[in-house]
Amino acid sequence: MCGFVGGTDPSWDYTAALASIEHRGPDDGRLHLDGPVQIGFRRLSIIDLDAAAMQPMFADDGETWIVFNGEIYGFIALRTELEKLGHAFRTHSDTEVLLRAYLEWGEKFIEHVDGMFAIALWDARDRKLRLYRDRPGIKPLYYFYDGQRFAFGSELKAIEAALDSSDLHVDETALYDFLGYRYVPAPKTLYRHCFKLPPAHRLVYDPATGKATDPKPYWSVPVPATPRDISADQAAEELRGLIDESVRDQMISDVPLGFFLSGGVDSSAIVASASGLGADVSTFSIGFDSDEKSETPYAREVANLFGTRHHERMLSQAAAGDLLPNLKKWFDEPFADESAMPTYLVSKVARENVTVVLTGDGGDEVFGGYRTYPRFERYERLPSWPAAMERAAYRLRKPFGRRSAMTRMTKVLEIAFARGPALWAKIMHGMPEAAKTEYRDRFDIPRDYDDWWHYREHWREDLPVRTRLQLLDFHTFMPGMVLTKVDRTSMAVSLEARVPFLARKIIEFSFALPEDVRYHEGELKGILKYAYKDILPSNILHRRKKGFGIPRYYLQDMDGGKPVQEHLLQSLFL
Repeated sequence: MCGFVGGTDPSWDYTAALASIEHRGPDDGRLHLDGPVQIGFRRLSIIDLDAAAMQPMFADDGETWIVFNGEIYGFIALRTELEKLGHAFRTHSDTEVLLRAYLEWGEKFIEHVDGMFAIALWDARDRKLRLYRDRPGIKPLYYFYDGQRFAFGSELKAIEAALDSSDLHVDETALYDFLGYRYVPAPKTLYRHCFKLPPAHRLVYDPATGKATDPKPYWSVPVPATPRDISADQAAEELRGLIDESVRDQMISDVPLGFFLSGGVDSSAIVASASGLGADVSTFSIGFDSDEKSETPYAREVANLFGTRHHERMLSQAAAGDLLPNLKKWFDEPFADESAMPTYLVSKVARENVTVVLTGDGGDEVFGGYRTYPRFERYERLPSWPAAMERAAYRLRKPFGRRSAMTRMTKVLEIAFARGPALWAKIMHGMPEAAKTEYRDRFDIPRDYDDWWHYREHWREDLPVRTRLQLLDFHTFMPGMVLTKVDRTSMAVSLEARVPFLARKIIEFSFALPEDVRYHEGELKGILKYAYKDILPSNILHRRKKGFGIPRYYLQDMDGGKPVQEHLLQSLFL
């Protein structure tokens, strides 16, 4: 896990930019300022700790180079394949495997690679820069492009530090979008001319012409028209094998490694797999003042079951309040997931003991674990109502408190009679269009602006409803909020977080299953629970999902009971 920054303008401050992301790579740093693309790299040493594995890593021609943030799954097997093709390796790093894969297969190298990665490649043969981001969107990749000049980096703050402030102008539509989504959806960022490279996309920039291609997808989730003909027993056995393979691949490390453990089915399955593979397991958990909200007793039960070295820490209400202002420092743009605070704390606890952790993130999106799916199904059966009725309901409740009976009643009505992406937005706690009128005027948002464009671009009416919503979450909520949260809070303490459920084979396996197998016996994450029914206790597999949010009363001091995203926008960015 590392960080990088680069660009084409020699006047930009690459030293300051690299210093801004030192937390992503505290072990070493290097600037290479020769050539048409300047590049800087910060290293967190994980695999092959030797200095020869430092980046940027150059090819034998001394000009072609790569910088890479992340981890390549199964890179040892890929290295063996390349050696058979005549490649001689100088290091034991996955970085060199990536570089030589590109030299062997050109742009098709990405088809041979799985992992979590953000990659920047300068090819001296055609004098072009290429950017790639991993399939699920685990690792971030930002870029600035004004039609001529080009910059890129692992975090937005690196681009902010490199460029002159006169080059950066706030994108008001991004602020407006944040109110609806609770994050700034890709490809947007806080600034105009700054973008997130979407997951599973690549981009090519030519310094000679100053032209960049539009981001192009190199992969999409294959959802077959005819799902696999497979029984639940067969699927469960195959799934356990895929999870074991992914966990085994992702436990490769030359530094100490551990596991986040919440006591939920996802993280517990990962720990169970590692234990079954004979690993010496350290686990880390966070609790809260409220026993009702804390999952530490369940985490402790799983830790005892598998004999892990277990570490716990409590996040108090006072500590949460102290951490809240850090959201701006961690994310650089509006972001409204309060669970970032306990995620940061559990990362900090883990970093006191290890440098790498495996997590259960992605399990809900890949296997269908959110209660929002059956909730959407129930409401979708009801008739819709005109937008004017929604505005009237909002005006009716406006004089009342956020938790008054009138407010609760009108919110239920608004949800019950919405449809499609608008209904999904309400279920996902996005501010309704009627509530955003003040900001629409303040930010000069066009009247015909589509508030739910990000949901709409991934909406598949042709799919069964639960698969449709899973795929939507996979492309929106997961990379925009879940994976962003884990990356920024873990890297804030220089901890690498890996996500075994998001291996390509597991993603493609699950989305190819019939819904009645994926939701075995009608249960959320049914096939995952069925696969581990003889390995994990029933009270771990079948208890009600809590999520990783903090207790509501922790945030009771927020201004006027406003939605979290509105409070954060006003207090941190306006």
